[in-house]
This record gives sequence, structure tokens and C-alpha cells, in this order.
Amino acid sequence: MMETINIPKYKLGQVIADVEKLVSDVEDLAGNQDDALKHRLSDIKKGEVEGKTEKELDDYLKKRGVKID
Repeated sequence: MMETINIPKYKLGQVIADVEKLVSDVEDLAGNQDDALKHRLSDIKKGEVEGKTEKELDDYLKKRGVKID
């Protein structure tokens, strides 16, 4: 049989608030990456990138932090 653990309600509230903040921070980071990728792809579509071949465009994206598989 497992022992019962008592956690004060205010402590649990603090932990939940911390977790919610961390989740929000991760969402912001992921969102910023999506925005950066959209911006880079927009540059390519507008013709603002000198690359013409797929390899040149992939190299452009890699230099700007986009992972290409």
C-alpha cells in the first residue's frame, strides 16, 4: 500500500502556475520558429533570394536555421 502524501493547495497552485508558464514559453518558441520559416519561404517566393536550384534554396534555408531533411 502506498503512503499518502499531503501537498498544501497553495504549493500545488504554484507548481501548476510554473508549468503553465513553461508550456507558454515553449509555445512561443515554436511559434517564433514557424514565423521565421514563413518569412524565409516568403522571401523565396518573392524572388528576393539569389538561389535558383533546389540545392541553392535549401542551402539558403539551412544558413538561416531551417532544418532540411
